[in-house]
Amino acid sequence: MVKELTMLRWAVLAGFVAIGMAASAQTTSLKDAYQGCFLVGAALNVSEFTGQKNGALITSQFNSISPENVLKWEIVHPKPDTYDFSLADKYVEFGLKNHMEVVGHNLVWHSQTPKWVFEDEKGDPVTREVLLRRMRDHIHTVVGRYKGKIKEWDVVNEALDEDGTMRMSPWRKIIGPDYIQYAYQYAHEADPKAQLNYNDYNLENEAKRGGALKLIELAKKRGVPIQAVGLQDHFDMEWAPVSQLSDTISAFAKLGVKVMITELDVDVLPKATKQQTSDVSVNVAADPKLNPYTNGLPDEIQQQLATRYADLFSTYAKHCGEVTRVTFWGVTDADSWKNGWPIKGRTNYPLLFDRDAKPKPAFEAVIQAAPKNK
Repeated sequence: MVKELTMLRWAVLAGFVAIGMAASAQTTSLKDAYQGCFLVGAALNVSEFTGQKNGALITSQFNSISPENVLKWEIVHPKPDTYDFSLADKYVEFGLKNHMEVVGHNLVWHSQTPKWVFEDEKGDPVTREVLLRRMRDHIHTVVGRYKGKIKEWDVVNEALDEDGTMRMSPWRKIIGPDYIQYAYQYAHEADPKAQLNYNDYNLENEAKRGGALKLIELAKKRGVPIQAVGLQDHFDMEWAPVSQLSDTISAFAKLGVKVMITELDVDVLPKATKQQTSDVSVNVAADPKLNPYTNGLPDEIQQQLATRYADLFSTYAKHCGEVTRVTFWGVTDADSWKNGWPIKGRTNYPLLFDRDAKPKPAFEAVIQAAPKNK
């Protein structure tokens, strides 16, 4: 009897959610719900911005787009004398055609950058002067091509370690800590009107946040044009607590920079690593215990995800005016990077739209968290 009553409660709740989602699908989109508060964006893969899938969903729900990969160095500048903008051009064209804010991601990163950038013909590290010249050429060429079209760039990506100190990337080792200053200088030269962002994950953790705050404070004193910070909110069902998230937004806003949520998703699977990280180089062996929902997400977890997203968006909305954009890292569960990281082949459910591009209960929860619906 108890089991039957429990099933009945879930059925009734599911019915209410379905009714609410149907109404929202007809009357409210994500971009409309948060109009006047912040832009709502999504990171797109090639099939999405070339019109092969999810086109209507993307244009109806979002007013900002980011590229998952096609503007990263390994794609647009694979060889010293070779630039390939074939996919990047289509990405930018899609955004402009649909009147979206087009984001550039990213210019200077330790990952997805070809080895040749840091090496000479013998495979030895290049000099500081050579690497600065290569950085300038790349930034001027890429940013210059889309001047006036791409409105904001993630210039430097993930420059900090977890303790807040500067990551010893090839950029840092060869050029020195001022490589960050030069990256922003070159980007500003290429497009003086573009907004220039610093982008990183785990900034909700005190040590790393402290390092980022110092980085931006020092940059402002030196006249380095960092105008916004991007929080990569690759969260799970518990981390980061909304109190830490709110404190983080406030801390950066006090420095006079815009705050954006640039890579949002919520991992529903058991933790695969002891350390809280979003480092793409992490690789963990497969374990069935870490992939429990291969046949679908249980209703209980579905509702917990909806609650989690409601709490996150209530927090973002609390900081309207300080937070200027919230971007999901992906459109549907089927295309999320979380299916393949840090364990390949898992079945994850981190976004608002399921594998059939249908809204989940979390979608309605996000709509209801908008200020106008409270």
